[in-house]
Amino acid sequence: MDIINNGDVIDPGRGYTRIDHWNDEQTAALAEKYKEILQLIGEDPGREGLEETPLRVAKAIQFLTQGYNTDPTSILKSALFEEDYKEMVIVKDIEVYSMCEHHMIPFFGKAHVAYIPDRYITGLSKIARVVEAFARRLQVQERLTLQIRDCIQETLQPLGVAVVIEAQHLCMMMRGIQKQNSVTTTSAFTGEFMKRQTTRDEFVHLIGAKLH
Repeated sequence: MDIINNGDVIDPGRGYTRIDHWNDEQTAALAEKYKEILQLIGEDPGREGLEETPLRVAKAIQFLTQGYNTDPTSILKSALFEEDYKEMVIVKDIEVYSMCEHHMIPFFGKAHVAYIPDRYITGLSKIARVVEAFARRLQVQERLTLQIRDCIQETLQPLGVAVVIEAQHLCMMMRGIQKQNSVTTTSAFTGEFMKRQTTRDEFVHLIGAKLH
C-alpha cells in the first residue's frame, strides 16, 4: 500500500486500484467521537474486531459526505458548449446513494434527469456528477430532487428541466415501519416540462422505456 499525501491512498493489493481522500486532522477528531459512541452503546472499542473501526468509520463518513466540498455549478460550467439543439436530452438510471439527514441511514435508488437546451449544452457525465455532488450530503429526497433541478436550470438556462428520483430508504426498511418493498418517487419540473403535458408525458415514457 502506497500512501500519497494527507490520506490519499492507492491500494493495488487485491488486484484493483483504490483511491481514498480524507483530511488527517478531521479524521482523528471524528475517530475519537466514534470511539465514544461505541462505548456508549455498550461495546468495547479496544477489542480486536473494533480496534480500527473508529478510524475506518471516520474515513467512510468523509467519503459519504464529500459533496459538501463539491460545487455542482462549476461541474456544469467545466463542459459548457454552444449548440443549436432544442430537443430533449435525458440521462436516466443514474445511481443515487445518499444519507437521510433524520437518522443518518442510507437511501439509494436512481435519478432520471432531462433538459431542453436553449443555446448551451453540457457534457453528459456532468449531469451524473451534479446528482452525485448533491447526493453525497445529508439529505432528504425531496430537497435533493429540487437542488438538482435548480442547479441545471440556473446554470444552463435551458427551456426546461425535469428530474425524477426513485429511492428506497433504509430508515423505513430497517427500523420504524419496516416495509422492505416501499419505493419513494419525487419529481420536479421547470419550463416546458411544466407548461406542456405532451413534453412531460414524453419524458415519463422515455425514462420508463427499455431502449437499450
